[in-house]
Amino acid sequence: MGKVSSESSNVAAVTTDEHGYKVEMPRELSLWSAIGLGLAIMACPYGLSTTISIALQNGGPASILWGWVFISLMSICIALSLAEICSRFPTSGGPYYFSYMLASSRYKKISSYVVGWLGMIGNWTVALSIIYGTAQLIIAIVPLWNENFEPRAYQTYLIFLGVLSLCFAANFLRQKHLDALNTFSIYWTGASVIIILVTVLSIARNGRTSASFVFASFEENSGWRPGWAWFVGLLQSAYVLTGYGMVAAMADEVSHPELSVPRGMVGSVIAAAVIGLLYLIPLLFVMTDIPSLLAADQPIPILFQQAAGTSGATGLMFLIITIGVLGGVGSLTTSSRCCYSFARDNGVIGSKFWKEIWHSYLPLNALILTVVVIALLGLISFESAAFSAFTGVATITLGSSYAGPIMISLLRRRKPLEGAVFMMPSWLGFIVNTVSCCWILLSIVIFSMPTALDGLNADSMNYASVVFIGFAVIAFLYYVIHAKNTFNGPPASNYEENAQEIDMDHKL
Repeated sequence: MGKVSSESSNVAAVTTDEHGYKVEMPRELSLWSAIGLGLAIMACPYGLSTTISIALQNGGPASILWGWVFISLMSICIALSLAEICSRFPTSGGPYYFSYMLASSRYKKISSYVVGWLGMIGNWTVALSIIYGTAQLIIAIVPLWNENFEPRAYQTYLIFLGVLSLCFAANFLRQKHLDALNTFSIYWTGASVIIILVTVLSIARNGRTSASFVFASFEENSGWRPGWAWFVGLLQSAYVLTGYGMVAAMADEVSHPELSVPRGMVGSVIAAAVIGLLYLIPLLFVMTDIPSLLAADQPIPILFQQAAGTSGATGLMFLIITIGVLGGVGSLTTSSRCCYSFARDNGVIGSKFWKEIWHSYLPLNALILTVVVIALLGLISFESAAFSAFTGVATITLGSSYAGPIMISLLRRRKPLEGAVFMMPSWLGFIVNTVSCCWILLSIVIFSMPTALDGLNADSMNYASVVFIGFAVIAFLYYVIHAKNTFNGPPASNYEENAQEIDMDHKL
């Protein structure tokens, strides 16, 4: 294994060259792979399972079901907004590249740098939360068979390292195999939802709830006022429906990225919205004992046990855990590509090392950095509120990175998007972009709050803001000490010439 020289890197389409980058990776991924990757990262049944306790505390069925519908609509708006921009600038740089190309010359550099760090942190913490949540689900199976077993933090962390290692190893697969794995995740997720739906509704050992409970009941167990509790409970759905923008990180490896990536973003959100409904409604119909679910660290194994017995619950958990592992592989793939893309523009500490590509067309160094950062952040898991922090940071940072280019485009009256292959009518675009930005700004406040007021202490605080500020300090210091002299944003391209012409008439 060795590094790829620029002379041998002739395996991608000319589109990447138009963005000013050297061509280093082959375009072997398909539209279905892009959709599959989006579904794998969002991992609906898995994500909704690991975060269901948040919604149970804050609204119960009202937050679980109608929160999912609301967040699905908001996510479609954001995905459509990003899809337009990605269609105009299809490159793995994603939001930070978009911000640079959309902003006026005065703000290009700083907007690109800020959004780049937000996106990289968001990608890292999404991968972290998926892999850590999978470890939690694995160890949560043991109490189903041994009621006296109490999982300890170090045991969860060791399982977390094992899952992380498995996902790391899977990322050594060649692109054609990753393509097959992403496509497989579509079928596995769909089949799993159908199996769970049929199993829990047909067996329903503890009976079934009423339609009024599923569609019209509100359960508040967090100490927040009912209206605010519903918003806090939205973290369950928002965390799941946040990874679609990460698909942009694969733009350098997808054929016809100006169409495949935007369609992959929007298609994966719509598919996830439908899958989520098919998964949540049956669960609510067999949710007969909410207090016992609230008492558990991970309620979903208990719910499966109540509905299908211990053996049945174990089998259903295998389906969910596999979805989690597939999501871990996909999120690690996109996280490493995001890190690589930002490093090749000197936005990361030690960029020269992290931007290297090996003969396997793998950004191995960026992948290693991603794994090390995730493993270190996993140490926070020794605090009981760790998972809420992971999900909160992932949702806030990724959402903020999406808002950056959307807001810049909106402020510039969407003029820089002219010529995009995938574009909404102007009037609709303004509405969708505005709704997207307003929701993201509100969500930053909501998801920084503790998930419960009752019994609030140092162990149950939401440390999302602490992790976020920690990374912000690192990014700021690096910029002041070094990056302000070395980071100039993405290289000049044919697209930038057009952007500069627009810049003369539409200053920020």
